[in-house]
Amino acid sequence: MGFSAVSVVRGPGELAAMVVDVTTRVFTRRFQTREFIEQAWFITSVTLMPTILVSIPFGAVISLQVGNLTGQLGAQSFAGASAVLAVVREAAPIAAALIIAGAAGSAICSDLGARKIREEIDAMEVLGIDPIERLVAPRVVATVFVAMMINGIVIAAGIGGGYFFTVIVQGGSAGAFLSSFTALASLPDLYVAMVKAAIFGYLAAIVGAYKGLNAGGGPNGVGRAVNESVIVAFMLLFFLNAIITAVYFQLVPQQGL
Repeated sequence: MGFSAVSVVRGPGELAAMVVDVTTRVFTRRFQTREFIEQAWFITSVTLMPTILVSIPFGAVISLQVGNLTGQLGAQSFAGASAVLAVVREAAPIAAALIIAGAAGSAICSDLGARKIREEIDAMEVLGIDPIERLVAPRVVATVFVAMMINGIVIAAGIGGGYFFTVIVQGGSAGAFLSSFTALASLPDLYVAMVKAAIFGYLAAIVGAYKGLNAGGGPNGVGRAVNESVIVAFMLLFFLNAIITAVYFQLVPQQGL
């Protein structure tokens, strides 16, 4: 019982300590720019195609559901704005977070976990090389950068999909779509979506790095660490999304027609 309680407290504490360590090392003059570029390219290569394939049906489903609902309520002129706002505020950051945590976070965890069980991390520490500075910080910054890019792709696809399914498929008015969207949407909606994507990417990379650096027990241990990193990242991302959304609606006044 005591061991379990200690483990429950120690895990979040070590994760918070890694957040502080990585943040301080990002802003040092010894930041590994070349490693950042390589990792950004790698993360982009493993997430770009899934993002494109997911964002189109994602936006289509939201547009169809919102269009049917607004049609039943007699407010079809607001279908475009409702669908686009749902994509910009919530769907795009969540989709980006799921892709980043599932692809990039697991890749970071498996890479660092493999290095850990091969004792490369211990060898770096013996040689006086900080693994957080050399390996983790560039991966975290690269993940944040790619997460914001993916979020932009999902937003663009969501807006295009919303227009297509609202105007062409469901026979809505293009003028009503554009006028309602511009009347209800605002730049803070885009800003908070980008902030969410950056925070989610940062968190997913931190969780993946933490689980990878603490992996043990051979290849099976690395596999368990990857599974745990994805599950923990998903839980934290959804929880944090609820908090950010609640704070946003409290602090930012919403536009009305």
